[in-house]
Amino acid sequence: MSGIGTKCVQEGYTPRSGEPRVLPIVQSTTFKYDTGEAMGKLFDLEAEGYFYTRLQNPTNDSVARKLAALEGGSAAILLSSGQAASFYSVFNLASAGDHVVSSAAVYGGTYNLFAVTMKRMGIDFTFVSPDATDEELSAAFRPNTKAVFGETIANPALAVLDIERFARVAHAHGVPLIVDNTFPTPINCRPFEWGADIVTHSTTKYLDGHATSVGGAIVDSGKFDWFRYADKFPGLTTPDESYHGIVYAEKFGLGGAYVTKCTAQLMRDFGSIPSPFNCFLLNLGMETLHLRMPRHVANAQAAAEFLSAHPKVAWVQYCGLPGDKYYELGKKYLPNGSSGVLSFGVKGGRAGAETFMKNLKLAAIVTHVADARTCILHPASTTHRQMSDEELIAGGVAPDMMRLSVGIEDPEDILADLAQALEKV
Repeated sequence: MSGIGTKCVQEGYTPRSGEPRVLPIVQSTTFKYDTGEAMGKLFDLEAEGYFYTRLQNPTNDSVARKLAALEGGSAAILLSSGQAASFYSVFNLASAGDHVVSSAAVYGGTYNLFAVTMKRMGIDFTFVSPDATDEELSAAFRPNTKAVFGETIANPALAVLDIERFARVAHAHGVPLIVDNTFPTPINCRPFEWGADIVTHSTTKYLDGHATSVGGAIVDSGKFDWFRYADKFPGLTTPDESYHGIVYAEKFGLGGAYVTKCTAQLMRDFGSIPSPFNCFLLNLGMETLHLRMPRHVANAQAAAEFLSAHPKVAWVQYCGLPGDKYYELGKKYLPNGSSGVLSFGVKGGRAGAETFMKNLKLAAIVTHVADARTCILHPASTTHRQMSDEELIAGGVAPDMMRLSVGIEDPEDILADLAQALEKV
């Protein structure tokens, strides 16, 4: 299958004669075997199959294969949330005493995970501007740095990551680049084609598309050479005594080592598995991803142009607008458009934002983003409320910022709702 739309519909599950045409929900925790020897081979990773859904499940694996194909990766793992995906993606490489470089323009929950929770686990993070120069990026590295992390389009700052440059600097220091590709999805950006090594998603957003299921995912490009930097990544290049002495990079190669370790070690111990039913719903969303994303982009572009021309709007950020700070990077990495998410502020600051939001009728105030329905949020008082004004500004989140997630409704109705709410400001 070559076309990405065909992959959205067909990839991951191919029924044989007489089998269900639609991906079945294997809602079972366990799987039966005739002999203990047969099951033992599964525990030794000597045979393929299923024995316990916390580690693997046929429904989940089918959807993971589809996402790996969409991103152009070698393997993928589904998790119970985007936060779990962010945590696993880093913890699979770094442990106590290690260091990670991250863009400062990341989701507030991710910032808290890195700066507070994982710091308590002994992993230090240095946060750099997404606009940092090569020299500034290089200055953030230490001998114990294990990875670089960034978001293709930052939530909610909407900074566009210069993936090629971040990858070049990461590789110069012998570490992989991890990119959260939630907002553009593989329909609008494929970070592996620009040098990224690992991609994460909050599948809760556009991949699901309908706000039905919380989930996350990690996709490995299969291209980072762990043995070239064996001393940096002993978890992949030396025996894992907790799993029969397996050397993941040796037994499963570049294409399978990272995800197999993530499954056999981290999922085994932390258990952040999504339910097969949620994965079934995720698959339904992914089947229409290639149809929904162009509509989200078109509606968001119309909303951004409308807001930028309105006298009561102080500023608008959307990389599809000529003159936007990230317009040129957007053209490079997101030629088909970015996403349906834009940010803006109204004249009157926080008070004006509150007045505007409470008068919206079609757009709902919710803590969600990136699904079929138009919604809005004030990050400084919700998702990013744990950050100081200084930290907010460093992360590209203005205190008066409103994050508007434009849905796939009729564009005329979306613009009419914005217009009537602005009249009240």
